[in-house]
Amino acid sequence: MIQLTQKERLLLEDQKAHEELCILKYSSYAQQARDPELKQLFSTYAGHEQQHLNSINQILSGQAPAMGGGQQQGQAQAQPSPGAINQPLTAEAQNDAALCQDMLSTEKYVSATYDTAIFEMTNAQVRQVLNHIQKEEQQHGEGIFNYMQSKGYYQPK
Repeated sequence: MIQLTQKERLLLEDQKAHEELCILKYSSYAQQARDPELKQLFSTYAGHEQQHLNSINQILSGQAPAMGGGQQQGQAQAQPSPGAINQPLTAEAQNDAALCQDMLSTEKYVSATYDTAIFEMTNAQVRQVLNHIQKEEQQHGEGIFNYMQSKGYYQPK
């Protein structure tokens, strides 16, 4: 049985709220996205976020969740498709780009909040679970970044 301090419980409640928001946004954006590839990416990430929420809920109930489950591996670097760079975006592409930008910003924020929570946890097993979740959040950001770059929506300078 995991015993949590008041501060740990408050931080985990914040993470729970973040995961619930990610599930809501990814699910909604999967329906709004025009590109089937993006719809699939968002749907997949919504499922991962649900697994994260389940883990947080287990910790809050005093249980140590099992880690792993082979959720997501690292993603290959996407290359812009020919002609994607410097081409005007259609209205549909602009919509998809905006959804991606919002989710990339969300993932950056959520990953940062996990960093704080990890440092505040007294239980090593809980820290390990949160570290695993944070890594997956970063992989979500990488996947969105790679998608955006491959479509010409985002080009680092």
